[in-house]
Amino acid sequence: MTTRREFLSAPALLAASAKRPPNVILIITDDQGYGDLSLHGNPVLRTPNIDSIGREGVRFTQFRVSPVCAPTRASLMTGRWNYRTGVTDTYLGRALMRPEEVTLAECLRGAGYRTGIFGKWHLGDNAPLRATDQGFEEALTLRGGGLGQPSSPPGTGYFDPPLELNNRATAGKGYCTDIFFDHALGFIEKNRTRPFFCYLSTNAPHTPLEIGGEWVEPYRGKGLDAATEKIYGMISNLDSNTGRLLAHLRKLGIDRDTMLVFMTDNGAQQRRFNAGLRSLKGTVYDGGIRVPCFLRHPGVAVPREVDLAAAHVDLMPTILDACGVAAPEGRKIDGRSLMPWVAGSKEKMAERTQVFQWRRGDEPEAWKNCAVVRGDWKLVNGAELYNVRQDPGEARDLAKSEPEAVARLRKEYEEWFKDVGSAGYAPPRIWVGSEIENPVLLTRQDWRGPKATWDATGLGHYEVDIRRKGRYRVTLKFPAVKEAAKAVFDAGFTQMGEEVRVGSVECTQETTFDRVGPARFEGRLEAGGRTWGAHYIEIRRLG
Repeated sequence: MTTRREFLSAPALLAASAKRPPNVILIITDDQGYGDLSLHGNPVLRTPNIDSIGREGVRFTQFRVSPVCAPTRASLMTGRWNYRTGVTDTYLGRALMRPEEVTLAECLRGAGYRTGIFGKWHLGDNAPLRATDQGFEEALTLRGGGLGQPSSPPGTGYFDPPLELNNRATAGKGYCTDIFFDHALGFIEKNRTRPFFCYLSTNAPHTPLEIGGEWVEPYRGKGLDAATEKIYGMISNLDSNTGRLLAHLRKLGIDRDTMLVFMTDNGAQQRRFNAGLRSLKGTVYDGGIRVPCFLRHPGVAVPREVDLAAAHVDLMPTILDACGVAAPEGRKIDGRSLMPWVAGSKEKMAERTQVFQWRRGDEPEAWKNCAVVRGDWKLVNGAELYNVRQDPGEARDLAKSEPEAVARLRKEYEEWFKDVGSAGYAPPRIWVGSEIENPVLLTRQDWRGPKATWDATGLGHYEVDIRRKGRYRVTLKFPAVKEAAKAVFDAGFTQMGEEVRVGSVECTQETTFDRVGPARFEGRLEAGGRTWGAHYIEIRRLG
């Protein structure tokens, strides 16, 4: 159990001097690039409320994250490089964070904070990997990596979205971003008299690009393509909701008691204004990994820019430091507290090496899509060298003229890659038959295997942990079959099949699980010499 520290670091005295520890609100948006703010020079988009957080607080101008979302979120929640947590990718079972990880929410909750998440978790939809299993007391979340993806029911999207309220399916009414902010405001009001941690994690402006026309209208006729018009409309809606949040804090009289962080999870997915940065989401050029990070703290009187290399792994130790809460024992925390610089320190941060990497696949591969950052130097894919302070657009490769810098960064990368992968990349297992989740719904978000895809021909399996012996009802769900087929559930130690007619969309059977422990589940359909996967498997323990 994490407790308040008896002796706080100098920066944490900012928080200790208040009547109570600061509330914490962390806003993270999805696929909003560095250039998607008027504060960063966007010539069309207007974001006055988000900008105000930066203008009134600290702006970290060299802040980097992972190239895609789930790895960023794993590092954000743990203060650790995502490879340590088991999160390597965004789907096909690679976005499941190991349950033994200790999260920011767990640390704050253990110190007496109320904890709530509203929006995207993306680190596991099933026990023991859900947000509520990892420290959040109140959770209104979407499944998987986003609405409109295979983890959601077919035909659903950003309006009236399918959500889960404390792990129970609920139908949202209205637009997703509005819903998440509505619930966050309610959580804040309910807990205004005690410290709280509110994690507001929107899926906008990620695809599908869905937003009411009234938000898009101001951007029509300005020379933008249709996608950018919608994206800017989605961001304008985000900014309006941020304004509602700021007004709510003032109304409750707790704005000066609240530490507010705004950031995004990676760079822009589509081409548009990007403040001169190179490339997009998914790459390790700064257009893919350098993002806004604003921190407004009640103890910071002078707004400022902080021009030091910071990253997602730094936010957990920074927030814990600000709240006077100890980091979890026995865990290697890769980030550093930024509170000295939030508090106004003029000292230069001791140089350190940061690595950002991502590729599709069950395991990372050395040198594939990686960037090593140390001081002003940035080594891309082990071959290209840039001075990002002098050349933020990464246009001048200095590898040939600076061979010593290349060699040093290559050596540090090799040490890092070995270190963060020392625990291996075996996937966490989803619990089946546990007391805390019954039934269990498995979706293509988390299936694995060489044929696992999100298209109609995909076939994958699920790595599970059977928690109890007994009778189970298994339902395979799939798009309407166009020819007579056989639906098969295969658990390795037991297999059952049933013929299904044309037009069938599900098949339910009962069986006995006569053992506990690790297993591999597969649901498939067979017809005409072809085999493909069921899109969902629901498993209910009976009795």
